[in-house]
Amino acid sequence: MTRFEQLLSHISKNHVFIQTHNFPDPDAIASAYGLQKLLEAKHISSTICYNGRIDRLSTLHMIEKLGITLYQMEEIPHMTEEDEIILVDSQKGNINVEDMVGNIIICIDHHPSNHVSDYKYADIRKEIGACASIVGEYFVENNIPVDKKTATALIYGIKIDTANLSRGVSQVDLDLFYYLYTKCDMDIVQGLEHSVLQIDDLHAYANAINNIDIVEGISFADTGMDCPEALIANISDFMMSIANVYLSVVYARKTEGLKLSVRSKYSTCDAGELCKLALEGLGNGGGHAHMAGGYVPFSGDDEEEKKLTDLIKERFLTCVKTCKKE
Repeated sequence: MTRFEQLLSHISKNHVFIQTHNFPDPDAIASAYGLQKLLEAKHISSTICYNGRIDRLSTLHMIEKLGITLYQMEEIPHMTEEDEIILVDSQKGNINVEDMVGNIIICIDHHPSNHVSDYKYADIRKEIGACASIVGEYFVENNIPVDKKTATALIYGIKIDTANLSRGVSQVDLDLFYYLYTKCDMDIVQGLEHSVLQIDDLHAYANAINNIDIVEGISFADTGMDCPEALIANISDFMMSIANVYLSVVYARKTEGLKLSVRSKYSTCDAGELCKLALEGLGNGGGHAHMAGGYVPFSGDDEEEKKLTDLIKERFLTCVKTCKKE
């Protein structure tokens, strides 16, 4: 059986919910949409859903251009405990995914496993650069035709999550990119890539640039209050373009705490492991070798925030030094 055939064997309903993480990005949305089309080919209907918000203009443009329909949790009618949920681009127990009323039976993801094993079926491959590549592979392995809109969504998801095939790329990502390239609408892809910034985004970039602190090849930067999740990651990517910066730690104060995005060029320092170790006891973190994220609950004042961020900097510096020695 192919992976998709195994997945299908665990679905018992004629309709399922496809859930992304709380702040769905192009890769999560592309993966959900591609899976929706695959299920449709097998006469299973589905609803794409999430519990959070879409806070990037480019992502909203993607949804609009491709006619993708997805619902916030409060917009979903009549979900019950008996309903089956397929989780894409995230895993049970992650801080970026909320429990819904239904039962999560299947997980498709490309992040390191958090070892939650109570799925009926899981396809978790951390070596893959984009979750959209995993879903795209299902089309190929099962000889299911991919239409132009779906190909466009999938290739855009791959481009975004691998930084245009420059980060964490596997052979699967390369093969799928080649397969989808002649089937997608590249004019739409290029249009989406040229509409990624809003005026408010520039303030976040300015905040980060104005207070950047580079210590021993590690850059630390604060984007300011309530910076969107995806923008924090984009700014962290941007910081990696600075000469002699090998690790970027970008953080933003949220109502409930600090959100961090980490990027690494170190061949011997895994960003996910660094983030996990540096935030141990303060919050939690994890991710891939080159890109990771973290969260620290916090509700103090500005002075207490300064003490906390200074501590986080010290911890990252210590962890990198230890990592280099090993």
